[in-house]
Amino acid sequence: MRYGLGYDIHRLVKGRKLFLGGVQIPFQKGLLGHSDADVLLHAVCDAMLGAAGERDIGYHFPDTDDAYKNISSLELLRQTWRIIKKEKCRIVNIDVVVLAEEPKIGKYVEQIKNNIATVLKISKSCIGIKATTNEGVGLIGKGQAIAAMAIVSLVKLASK
Repeated sequence: MRYGLGYDIHRLVKGRKLFLGGVQIPFQKGLLGHSDADVLLHAVCDAMLGAAGERDIGYHFPDTDDAYKNISSLELLRQTWRIIKKEKCRIVNIDVVVLAEEPKIGKYVEQIKNNIATVLKISKSCIGIKATTNEGVGLIGKGQAIAAMAIVSLVKLASK
């Protein structure tokens, strides 16, 4: 059994769409980044890569490469899954916490779980999605950023 931890944070800005877990969420601001800046999926990708003993998302999908400019993070998740499969790993569990004052994501959780389960070809029952506020503290607490943390457990399959 292997475990990986992922974390991502992006500033909220006007003029961008907000994506969390591959779902476009209606909000007056979006996350600033090279890709669609989906902190939830970026944290999951980093956790997957870490559990497999790989380098981080910035190494595999650098923001200096125009191929990733405005790319959907669902595609980054798909490409991360390909890397993990090469390492002969199987996902056992994914647990994510989104840190944001707003928007509230409760009504989008099932959609987010569906997106992740579809890309990774796992059961939704293996995915936990939660959210919390930052109690008014820091950039997140002031509504200037959104962050996410994820932990992934993998099983390394025996080589034949």
